[in-house]
Amino acid sequence: MRQVILDTETTGIDPREGHRLVEIGAVEMVNRRFTGRTYHQYINPERHIDAEVVAVHGIDDAKVANEPVFAQVADEFWAFIEGAELVIHNAPFDVGFIDHELKMLKNRAQPLGPVGDHCRILDTLVMARKMHPGQRNSLDALCKRYDIDNGHRVLHGALLDAEILADVYLAMTGGQTALTLDAEVNQEQRSDTPSETGLSVQRMSLSPGQLRVIAPSQDERQAHLAKCETHQLRWFEDTPGNA
Repeated sequence: MRQVILDTETTGIDPREGHRLVEIGAVEMVNRRFTGRTYHQYINPERHIDAEVVAVHGIDDAKVANEPVFAQVADEFWAFIEGAELVIHNAPFDVGFIDHELKMLKNRAQPLGPVGDHCRILDTLVMARKMHPGQRNSLDALCKRYDIDNGHRVLHGALLDAEILADVYLAMTGGQTALTLDAEVNQEQRSDTPSETGLSVQRMSLSPGQLRVIAPSQDERQAHLAKCETHQLRWFEDTPGNA
């Protein structure tokens, strides 16, 4: 299955008030493995970016003044996401802005969108609320809960947040992660604030055939054989006709 983990940054909160996209970031996975393909694009929104959101993502008017407008990148972006399952945290927000941009495209022989007609959409915020009712389920909260390192996330950024969300999604759904009981984790590897689940989660980049195999020591092998012999003797003694 092809999945695209996606995030956007915008000029404000509501596209119905004229707000636009300023950044799109996306990461591709196929059968729950990262393919190495990503999509990242800054966008000139053709309007002022509110100061409140600049404080969140750090993208001001000057930073995107010379970037392409959405109409110039729409086809490339659409080719990247079309037909995939989109994994998005708080999907109605991002999909609402993308659909708004697609509706604004003019003079197209073949209209694009809406997103929901061409892609399956999986909202990790809805998933997290079902898995962790009554708890905080922001992306930062989920990183802490699943022991995902997001220390490099000072400001929001679409591609960075998509990459972090990919790790969180895999941890939430039990794939491509290494889980070890907190009590068994080496003291030097423990974080100062253990996850609420009591598990330490690490992203793995192993390819098929690279799984580590640990052979038993000679003492462990001898102990195993001795235990097998004991069980065989008990079975022989307990079997009718062998007494």
